[in-house]
Amino acid sequence: MVRGALDPTFAPMTGQQAAAFVKLTLAGIDREYPNKPGMVLRGPGDLRTPREMHPVFYGHFDWHSSVHGHWMLLRLLKRFPGADFAADLRRTLDARWTKAALQTEADYFEIEDHRSFERMYGWAWALRLAIELREWDDPQGRTWAAHFRPLEEKLVALAMDYLPKLDWPVRCGFHPESSFALAQLLDYARSAENPEFEALLVRKANQFYGSDRDYPATYEPSGNDFFSPGLNEADLMRRVLPQDAFSSWLDGFLPGLDQGNAGHLLEPVSVSDVTDGQIMHLAGLNLNRAWTMLGIASSLPPGDPRRQVLESSATRHRDAGLALVHSGYYEGEHWLASFAVYLLDGVGR
Repeated sequence: MVRGALDPTFAPMTGQQAAAFVKLTLAGIDREYPNKPGMVLRGPGDLRTPREMHPVFYGHFDWHSSVHGHWMLLRLLKRFPGADFAADLRRTLDARWTKAALQTEADYFEIEDHRSFERMYGWAWALRLAIELREWDDPQGRTWAAHFRPLEEKLVALAMDYLPKLDWPVRCGFHPESSFALAQLLDYARSAENPEFEALLVRKANQFYGSDRDYPATYEPSGNDFFSPGLNEADLMRRVLPQDAFSSWLDGFLPGLDQGNAGHLLEPVSVSDVTDGQIMHLAGLNLNRAWTMLGIASSLPPGDPRRQVLESSATRHRDAGLALVHSGYYEGEHWLASFAVYLLDGVGR
């Protein structure tokens, strides 16, 4: 089963769209360079190629983009099992997700200086991938899930060690931002039926965001955001609070939303240069805003005027974001298809 596959707001993702996303992602899966390792060098012996360090997740410019690229391929394989691309995806993933290669990925985090590698954005996508594997009733999928388990367990252990020490959330519009990761980890904890992890995540969400009021929406976006920290926060809290409590919380957080007043959050963001990797982040911001708005709207009571405001804005953001997924430039094409699938397939809702 693929949860959220039938989105009630948008038309379902088509096989033609899925095939285009698959083609885009496969083009980068073995593309080792250019590459941004993001590692701590402890000495000259650490100067290895990306593929030597990460035998699975070495493509797509950086580790986290490779991880969510693999997630996207699995999601679409499950969503379109009879598609022309399905057999190729099975062969591709089976060749990559070997026991030895995934153990090497897990072992990378055993090194002290690597314990914070990809914290927590990459961890979040890896555990989103773990959800897909755990929830798939497929013989080959169960083998892949078993091979993935050491990395999955390592990242859960790292998160459970780190979060009690994190006294303040990270509020920004890119990788270190806390609320996106907490939402993904919470979905994972519930899927994996890990009550201890779930309780920790709910506690931290309430600690960080439960008292937030009057969010300064006019301060968004920043020039290289691919996340809305404000909407990510609300998308997390709708997972944490019961519907009535969430509705009241949102009233305090974005008090003018029912009248369409939310600073710059409701209007899509323009992208001035698709060849600039930082500016191109804004294409992803449009997709992120769309999926968070739909998630927030889905958690409000029927007839709530905020639903219409959010759903209308989500449509405009979706169109602006999808228009740039296939830009012809690797700066965006190495990652944007994953954001598009997350939105179009209703992931997390």
